[in-house]
Amino acid sequence: MSEQAELVLDVRNGVGESPVWDSARQCLWWVDIPGLALWCWHSASGQARHWPTPEQTGCIALAAGSDALPHGQWIAAMETGVARLTPQADGSVTSEWIARVTHPQTGMRFNDGRCDRQGRLRAGTMVADMSLAATSGSLYALDLDHGVPTLRGLDAGYITPNGMAFSPDGRTMYLSDSHPNRQTVWAFDYDTDTGTPHNRRVFIDFKPLPGRPDGAAVDIDGCYWICGNDAGLVHRFTPAGRLDRSLAVPVKKPAMCAFGGASLDTLFVTSIRPGGDLADQPLAGGVFALRPGVQGLPEPRCTA
Repeated sequence: MSEQAELVLDVRNGVGESPVWDSARQCLWWVDIPGLALWCWHSASGQARHWPTPEQTGCIALAAGSDALPHGQWIAAMETGVARLTPQADGSVTSEWIARVTHPQTGMRFNDGRCDRQGRLRAGTMVADMSLAATSGSLYALDLDHGVPTLRGLDAGYITPNGMAFSPDGRTMYLSDSHPNRQTVWAFDYDTDTGTPHNRRVFIDFKPLPGRPDGAAVDIDGCYWICGNDAGLVHRFTPAGRLDRSLAVPVKKPAMCAFGGASLDTLFVTSIRPGGDLADQPLAGGVFALRPGVQGLPEPRCTA
């Protein structure tokens, strides 16, 4: 693989999201939100399989202490809350609710999210109908309160929260709003003791750039990689917010990227398969891989 994108799997996901590299099994996991599916691709065999999810799932994180299970255990932020999913050998999934959320209006679900460097899940919510441009989205923290997993609100007023990532030292949190009305990436100072972001400031104004800011990852140098949705690009920004380079993928709507592979030097990219004529992007909804010449960071296990 190289900076030239290669097809990993022509899976035709409606919205392929939240890729996570599972180092214990050398597998890539992700979800298809409207397809109600949790996907897994094994790097050695090239084989893929999927399991049903009980609700649309915006993001996933591998649960701490689950490496002994054949397919691990996954913390999934879905429509009505966060659940623990355990994929079974027969293709079924056992699910257990961890915490429910009370949305401010109907038609909402969780969207992008990931664990901080301490293994605490942070995830945003959105109104699924983006045409409403509703600012009802919030950022939530899944924390342990006297040993009990609890959701608490961290910030509000988002339309389509996306692009969450953390600097290598965990002291900076990045978050985008990918809605056409916003197209902004913010940086926050992040208190690693309390897991609370503060001092929000504009990191990237995406409006003059190609694409909308979608899902993201951070490499070992602290640079921020983010999918340029609608532009068929993945951009790399330095910690100072300067555009360093842009890599192309053969679809218009790359959704989220994640580092993986045995040396964490492969950038995997999931994508969206929209309706309509796809003659110019027949691989839309597929998963792609690039070798950008940098390494990523191990994805923390979720401690909730």
